[in-house]
Amino acid sequence: MFLELSEVVKQKVIATTRRRFSRYPDVFTKMYAFTRANTARALGYYPYFLPIEDTDATVVVLDGKKVVMLGSNNYLGLTNHPDVIEAGVKALRKYGAGLTGSRFLNGNTVLHEELESKLAAFVGKEAALVFSTGYGVNLGVIAATVGPGDTLFTDELNHASIVDGTRFSRTTVSRFRHNDMADLEARLAMAHVDKGRLIVTDGVFSMEGDIINLPEVIRLARQYGARVMVDDAHALGVLGPQGEGTAGHFGMTDETDLIMGTFSKSLSGLGGFIAGDHVVTDYLKHHARTMIFSASLPPATVATVIKALEILQNDPERRENLWENCRYMKTELEKMGFDTGTSESPIIPIIVGEDRRTFNMWRSLLEAGVYTNPVVSPAVPKGRSLLRTSYMATHTRDQLDFCLEQMRRIGRKFRLINS
Repeated sequence: MFLELSEVVKQKVIATTRRRFSRYPDVFTKMYAFTRANTARALGYYPYFLPIEDTDATVVVLDGKKVVMLGSNNYLGLTNHPDVIEAGVKALRKYGAGLTGSRFLNGNTVLHEELESKLAAFVGKEAALVFSTGYGVNLGVIAATVGPGDTLFTDELNHASIVDGTRFSRTTVSRFRHNDMADLEARLAMAHVDKGRLIVTDGVFSMEGDIINLPEVIRLARQYGARVMVDDAHALGVLGPQGEGTAGHFGMTDETDLIMGTFSKSLSGLGGFIAGDHVVTDYLKHHARTMIFSASLPPATVATVIKALEILQNDPERRENLWENCRYMKTELEKMGFDTGTSESPIIPIIVGEDRRTFNMWRSLLEAGVYTNPVVSPAVPKGRSLLRTSYMATHTRDQLDFCLEQMRRIGRKFRLINS
């Protein structure tokens, strides 16, 4: 992924650890031999863990310099909304900084249950269950729903939390080609008839911004006796008539068995939830290990999510602004000649192709005042490295035009476009 130190240097490092632990294998050997990150830091190509000094959501400060943020999932721009902040402050004063225990024991409050009730109504399900992280939702729900006697069908570009949930479950996994319904059907047809079946898929895919063909997924699920779970991390607040997500977007809420969402994107906080039939969420409440053995979300965080959900429902203009910004950027980027893939969402990739050029463009854009995310294999297929850009309802036209100007200049510099 990055330029590496020579193999000779690596072997010297490994030899040193072997001398120290001459009689036994040393589990730290791989750590001492890991040189990619330090090499990238030394060369100025390290794009991760950048320390943000200040932010108003659309602009962040890095090393004293203001940069327009095109690398956030803050789609509705609610993280700095004064009402959201005030809701958190009030809950912080009332409940304190945290609950120091899991919801299963001492970490459940009326705020948690209020949020669950409002989320269930919002996405059109009987009940919802709030977890401390979105990652934990997928790990806990998948592992509690399927096991060694079942088969799980998963899109090959699903989020890492789904991938890890399948590993945690120890179920039989069948990965179908990205959004390829013919491949999914073939795999469903070949699966053992006596095994339970669950199809899990992202609603909006996090790197290229395209949407799952949910109507066809559900048709196949019903034909072959499978349940369907949709991860709406990047669809909640974005898709659907009211922002309720992928199932609402396609008018298939009743046919979608489980709807998962996160609070760390449109809802401005941290955590996640699963929604479905009451009997299902009640089972998960007592079997999902990431629910039972994780500390509860602090009430201040829950309060901010409740307020963000309220704003989402009562301020449709915010979503309209988001989509206006997305359409504008996609149109202008494509006019310049950039390849934006199959994006249908606020996630708009700039397909670069080659890893080194992707990192070079990332660094040049950052130096020019534009924050993007470089994405390379294995997060995307080899040869399809990209700069991930994403947009907010609160980006101004002046900010977007500034970014477009820098993208045009740097795209020409690296011969990605000619216009």
